[in-house]
Amino acid sequence: MNNEILEAASVQVKKPLSNRKRKTGELSFFQFVKKNNALYIMLIPVFIYFITFKYIPLLGSVIAFKDYNIFEGFLKSKWVGFQWFKLMYTNPEYARLIKNTLLISLYQIVFSFPAPIILACLLNEVRNMGFKRWVQTVLYLPHFLSWTLVYGLAYMMLSVQSGLVNGMIEGLGGHAFDFLQSPSAFRSVVVSAGIWKEMGWSTIIFLAALSGINPSLYEAAKIDGAGRWKQFQNVTFPGILPAITILLLLKIGNVMDVGFEQVYIFLSPITYEVGEILDTYAYRLGIMNGQFSMTTAIGLFKSVIGFVLLVGANKISKSTTGESLY
Repeated sequence: MNNEILEAASVQVKKPLSNRKRKTGELSFFQFVKKNNALYIMLIPVFIYFITFKYIPLLGSVIAFKDYNIFEGFLKSKWVGFQWFKLMYTNPEYARLIKNTLLISLYQIVFSFPAPIILACLLNEVRNMGFKRWVQTVLYLPHFLSWTLVYGLAYMMLSVQSGLVNGMIEGLGGHAFDFLQSPSAFRSVVVSAGIWKEMGWSTIIFLAALSGINPSLYEAAKIDGAGRWKQFQNVTFPGILPAITILLLLKIGNVMDVGFEQVYIFLSPITYEVGEILDTYAYRLGIMNGQFSMTTAIGLFKSVIGFVLLVGANKISKSTTGESLY
């Protein structure tokens, strides 16, 4: 008897909920797609791009577990299992490559990542719109230069023979320093060139985040007697924190990708010891020496490390700040 009463009560409870659902006009997934078909049609090229250039090439990752022969193809090549990964683990040369990659990536996170945030905050304080647009245009231009041109400019500034910086040092009574060929200065030069090239372009995201902050928050802060610094602490920084968190998580996920062109263009035999990274080594192995299996193993290793770091950093960020990618 009690069970019958509970069942009847549950039916009475469910009926209003179902009626309410119909009244609110909620759509099923297929009805929603049909209603917004134009938006989904626009997504088709995106899906085609990712399937063609991102997911289908993943099938080639099996090369990392084979002794790949270009004439036999990756299906008929000999299966060797984890041989190439064991070589990476036992060969001391790979320890140096991983160390160089992580150090340059750490330099980029510590120095390159905060640079556009600081620049965006400074530009946000400029009230003369004409001057602000002029500064933004000048800062955006380096992004469109190739790394070859960037190296040419760096050579004009830092070379021993005709560099502007060494000319100033010698003019002040000092001795010329070979910035471009010195192992001790290599990482600093590479990261500094990256900051100069990409800092202005990266500010676009943070300026967009700043423009989304409600102006009434600044007015309320002024009424409460907050100065510029207090406004930054309590309004500006919390407003752009979600954007900072997401971009930092993406940067951590790409910690093993420090930029092949950026490093390769500055690299020389003298600086191999401190400057050669996994990407440049994979290029020499795969393209110049034809060791495609080893190159694929390096790429797969980088992807796994990046995935683990991204998941871990996302979990930490979600538990501490409440911001995360998913």
